[in-house]
Amino acid sequence: MKKVLAMVGAILVIGGTSAYAADTTKPSVAVVNVQQLFQQSPKIADLNKQLQNKFKSRQDKLIAAQKTLQDELDKFKKDSATLSDKEKSALQNKISDDQAALSKDAGVFQQDLSKEQNKIMKNVLAQLNDVISSIAKKQGYTMVLDAQAVIFAGEGADITKQVSKEFDSK
Repeated sequence: MKKVLAMVGAILVIGGTSAYAADTTKPSVAVVNVQQLFQQSPKIADLNKQLQNKFKSRQDKLIAAQKTLQDELDKFKKDSATLSDKEKSALQNKISDDQAALSKDAGVFQQDLSKEQNKIMKNVLAQLNDVISSIAKKQGYTMVLDAQAVIFAGEGADITKQVSKEFDSK
């Protein structure tokens, strides 16, 4: 019985060693600084500029409405002592209505802006993922991590510049 156990043990050790020796490929890990890409990419800067231009007129209207409302409030404070009760009430109602309209318009504006930002972000992230996957496959990386989640990585592991160059050229 002892001989059988010794033989089985020897077979397992030899089998385990040969399996380990056969797997000589170590995982190759690269890092990408996604935050840096977003901050320095001309393509993303251009997308942000397009988004701002698309919503500029609506934003300007909201700013003008806010200024008008503030002027009405200032006028009310200044003239309230000399206004009749009927005029005060009418002005208060107008201010209240204008505040409600401004609040509603600002909410709709914010929702539309967020929706458009999310749409653009989804497209950008899909493009970045494609670029990162392509570079990782070409260079034989088995894993790519965001640099923000990595404590240490050697210089050769950082593919941020390559990703940036390829992403901005598309």
